[in-house]
Amino acid sequence: MSESLITKKAIAKGFKDLLKNKSFEKITIKEITAQCGLNRQTFYYHFQDKYDLINWIVYQEAVLVITKDLTIDNWDLKVLELLSIMKKDADFYQTTLNDIDGTEFQNYLFSATKEIFTEMIEHLTRHSKMNPEIIQAMNPAKETFTAEFLSYGVVGMIIGWAQNGMKMTPDEITKNIKEIINGVRVFAVTRYFKELSKL
Repeated sequence: MSESLITKKAIAKGFKDLLKNKSFEKITIKEITAQCGLNRQTFYYHFQDKYDLINWIVYQEAVLVITKDLTIDNWDLKVLELLSIMKKDADFYQTTLNDIDGTEFQNYLFSATKEIFTEMIEHLTRHSKMNPEIIQAMNPAKETFTAEFLSYGVVGMIIGWAQNGMKMTPDEITKNIKEIINGVRVFAVTRYFKELSKL
């Protein structure tokens, strides 16, 4: 691990420790650096401000987890891993999404889920031996719309879960998300066979 990464992790830990007992707005850079035994100059060498620090934490601890080796076959395990990380560090993620503009975090999640849903839709289209007319109906614009629709739903559930106190366990919410997505896939296949029966 590089010295720069070690320093960034130390700053992140100091910030999170303060966040457990103090609101984001009231935490100063001076307090963050004092908490981890560094000086202000070191902080500003690595981060522009507190928001930059938050974005780095979210990217390192959450986004990289869900995007690394994400596939159509393991997406649910990635979601479970992400939710488990968020639950373990609930103070940070609830503050990030409730008290701070968590848009960048949501955008990260949306981008990752949209990519996997696009792949899922393309997979269904390629491997269902659909009638050419049905394949033509599922044009790129409709594929994008469908992937975005599903992504907004999943990300919305995750964000809502975090903002409302993470009452469900990571296993429970992952199971619910998986059931919905599987339901969509079953619906797509059922619709395909109905279209075939009309031919």
